[in-house]
Amino acid sequence: MTKHSAGILLFRRTQYGPEVFLIHHGGPFWAKKDAWSIPKGEYERDEEPLAAARREFQEETGASVDGHFIPLDVIRQPGGKEVIAWAVEGDFDPATLVSNTCLIEWPPRTGRMIEIPEVDRGAWFPIAIAEKKIFRGQEFFLDRLLSALR
Repeated sequence: MTKHSAGILLFRRTQYGPEVFLIHHGGPFWAKKDAWSIPKGEYERDEEPLAAARREFQEETGASVDGHFIPLDVIRQPGGKEVIAWAVEGDFDPATLVSNTCLIEWPPRTGRMIEIPEVDRGAWFPIAIAEKKIFRGQEFFLDRLLSALR
């Protein structure tokens, strides 16, 4: 069965062009990887996707997000998960990020569970840099944001 995630692409305008806020997943698997994502998470089919995206942003950053939400469409990531996203203009200080935690098995297949932050940091990136850092497939959301801002 296909998994579904919903997320928020927070952006701000600067004198050099738009920047986007991306998160880096926590835990030992991601510790040395320079892979970033929009704040997002899975939701059940009976949950309204925008409400889920806003909830996930709150859980992963500790901040609520409000404003005019721009639909960015749906993508299917290489692993098969469908992700729907919205962009919204705002600002957020990455130093204030407070993520929820989750339990994972680490090392894999050992039965040993550890608690990790779901997100270990966030950062603002100009679009050109974000395109290189964001998870494969999510570049589409950056393109859609740029189209919406034109």
